[in-house]
Amino acid sequence: MPTTDPLSADTTEGDQEVPDVVERIALPASPDGAGVLIVMNKDAGTAVVRADPRPLIAERLPRAVVRELEQGETVADAVAEAMAGQDPPRVIGAYGGDGTIAQTAHVALERDLPVLALPGGTFNHFARAAGIDSVEIAIDALQAGEGVAATVGELAAGGRTSTVLNAASIGIYPDFVAERSRRRRRLGKWVAGAVAIWRELRRGEAIDIVIAGKRARVWSVFASIGRNTPGQVATMQRRTLSDDVLDVRVLHARGSRVQAVAALSFGRRTRAVLRALRLLPPASDIEHITATEITVSVQARAGSATFYVHDGELERRPAVGPDGRYTLTCRILPRALRVYAPREVPPPEQG
Repeated sequence: MPTTDPLSADTTEGDQEVPDVVERIALPASPDGAGVLIVMNKDAGTAVVRADPRPLIAERLPRAVVRELEQGETVADAVAEAMAGQDPPRVIGAYGGDGTIAQTAHVALERDLPVLALPGGTFNHFARAAGIDSVEIAIDALQAGEGVAATVGELAAGGRTSTVLNAASIGIYPDFVAERSRRRRRLGKWVAGAVAIWRELRRGEAIDIVIAGKRARVWSVFASIGRNTPGQVATMQRRTLSDDVLDVRVLHARGSRVQAVAALSFGRRTRAVLRALRLLPPASDIEHITATEITVSVQARAGSATFYVHDGELERRPAVGPDGRYTLTCRILPRALRVYAPREVPPPEQG
């Protein structure tokens, strides 16, 4: 039976202290962008209005190599091509959202290179946690050679590994993301999201899992990097770069589908309104597990695709075994990722 290495388990909504000591490190400085490869996701941040960063990059980092991803091309493809050249990069940068930065982090860890995270997505959860609120701030840190050692996660699924920067999830949230993705090109992100929410309110399904050695029927499971906001299920915004544990939130399928969908909210104001309307699930339905590594066995749904999500990226489930189940394992990689960040990293946001 799948196992976990729990440090503690908590089913209450009590406060959790979060370490805020950031491990600052010196990184190679590049005043003009020499030795820097910047991969750009041209579809990043299409749901928000944002200035094109290329003129700023050209002005401040004229020697950087900027590579825009083509349709179907991955960060790993672009980096492999650059590394095979005569002047391989010493820093891997990426302009995009959490998914693009997570792909970049995975390649950087494999090649033992530092990451330059240029926020260009809709939410930029990881960049914000690192104090990188703009492309300008990221470039400042690169030119000064300032950085931090950030704790990240490694997610293993069917022989494939991914790097998790903020959180990974199974259950109705991946179903929501899959439905939104199917409609996004035609309707736009926000309208497609509204349609996906309506779909989950009508047809969202609970899943059967084994976690921490116990069988459970749940609406969703979120595994956050570092201890997160008490009482919250959707822990997509990490609170610190230096907490070397997974904070797992299990929403048991005891309440209604409406409560399950409402629990996906992660904004403080939104949660306050939903709590006032009594739409959020009770604290007794949310199980907390704090661990350095955790394995979840999931019963695949007959006749339907099953997905999981990390950092906003939708992934298809691995192949199922003879018992009709597949397994996901997430473990902490303490202070493993070297990332450029300003000297003053803000304290973690309160949920």
